[in-house]
Amino acid sequence: MKSLLAAFAFLTRLPVGKLMLLDASDVGRAAAWFPLVGLALGGIYAGMAMVLSGHLSPLVIAVLLVAVDAVATGALHLDGFADTADGFGGGRTREDVLRIMRDHAIGAYGGVALALLIIFKVAAYQVLLSTPVHLSAIVLVPVLGRWSILLLTAALPYARPSPSPASSMRGIPTIAGTAITVAATAAMQSVAPWIAVIACVIVSAAFGFYCRSRVGGITGDTLGANLQLCESAALLVLIWRP
Repeated sequence: MKSLLAAFAFLTRLPVGKLMLLDASDVGRAAAWFPLVGLALGGIYAGMAMVLSGHLSPLVIAVLLVAVDAVATGALHLDGFADTADGFGGGRTREDVLRIMRDHAIGAYGGVALALLIIFKVAAYQVLLSTPVHLSAIVLVPVLGRWSILLLTAALPYARPSPSPASSMRGIPTIAGTAITVAATAAMQSVAPWIAVIACVIVSAAFGFYCRSRVGGITGDTLGANLQLCESAALLVLIWRP
């Protein structure tokens, strides 16, 4: 129970962290539950879409989905995406990149990247809402995004010298989190979700290789950025028309 609460405390703004004291090792062990946190978030978003459908236009619902996601997660991963864009865009050396990513201010690269990401996700959700499987797809996207954290932490070292929960996310947490993700994907009983899984693996591998070449590994910001990239890739697959 403690590790599950730690997962929700780490990935959302739900005040569950106030119920007990949590440390970095708790967060590391909680990684197995990351996809389950995504499943809970996706269920909330799908429920909201179901209630609002027929009362608001798909565009308005799409905007609200992205907005609620930002509020529920404290915009944690959006911030990581923007910081990563600033670091990789403006930094020349490894030290430059890491220093820029640690700066809380958003620069031009981060601002443009964040704007494009939000526009894309709103447009993708608008299209997704017109499909017959939109509710299950809305549930699955956050699951794949949180699973992508496990993919990178399993394959790459932490790029900074300071301690990180990422070092204890490997092994059993990765296997357990993958099992939850596979079960959620299989529940959709369609081919497209499996293609979305493959897309997340490809995106994580490509982005992980780039992170390794630029800064020698991962940071909290790059994990957030990869989550956003994988959610975007999953949305692209789920709205693709052959």
